[in-house]
Amino acid sequence: MILIADGGSTKSSWCQLDEAGNRVYFNTEGYNPDFITTEAVVASLDKNLPETLPRQKVTEVHYYGAGVSSEKKAEIIAKAMRQIFPEAKVIVDHDLLASARALLGRKAGFAAILGTGTNSCLYDGNKITYNVDSLGYFLGDEGSGSFIGKRLLRDYLRGLLPDGLQEIFREEFNLTREDILDRLYNQPLPNRFLASFAKFTYDHNNISYCREIVLQGFETFFANIVRHYPHYQDYTFNCIGSVGYNFRDALSQVARDNGMEVGKIIRSPIDDLVTFHEEELAKSK
Repeated sequence: MILIADGGSTKSSWCQLDEAGNRVYFNTEGYNPDFITTEAVVASLDKNLPETLPRQKVTEVHYYGAGVSSEKKAEIIAKAMRQIFPEAKVIVDHDLLASARALLGRKAGFAAILGTGTNSCLYDGNKITYNVDSLGYFLGDEGSGSFIGKRLLRDYLRGLLPDGLQEIFREEFNLTREDILDRLYNQPLPNRFLASFAKFTYDHNNISYCREIVLQGFETFFANIVRHYPHYQDYTFNCIGSVGYNFRDALSQVARDNGMEVGKIIRSPIDDLVTFHEEELAKSK
């Protein structure tokens, strides 16, 4: 039995795959090693893994995670997985590789993530060959949920939300300036907090301001990241993530405006990622 997981900063999507090809899906929290310790991952898995999952029978764990940008970061997650699944071979890779494999399989091309954070790459069908650093939510992550949420919160705190949105936002969230700044500067996982407000723009997409800040986020994503890939217009634009999927019409428009044909835009890579691993297992037999 093998486990395959796509771990974002907010949520991890898992699939339990047995030798007969049966799939069982479940979710846990996201485990970004920039913001979480091995001990916290172990505690979360102990609490959130299905009771029906036979941990001792798991022979392989393929975990693809946000923030797994180095061997040191990967080891934070891998150490936790080895504690939870003591009989398993544990392989931890970046979630960007998961996205490329889910979107492109063994074909070369361009792949992006637009969820809580942002990432993108060129992929040769085997490995990532080029990456423009997204720089995280402090300096970059253009077009992501945290980027859109940051703009929304900034405008709210300055009293700049139009069309009655100031009152709607206040009534919906009941957050003071002190509450917001405390969550951002003193509490854990500020990137998740920021990204949680992207849903507000989706829920109020009938208001031009909400549509406009999403479009501007995607335009900044292309201006600061995508256009810096060599010959980027030669590639099809492929994307995974809740923000990219929920606002796929706006994202497709911006991609076409920047001279890229649009390929796959999907919410989650887990189904296509499991298919990728099934095909790889079949090849090895």
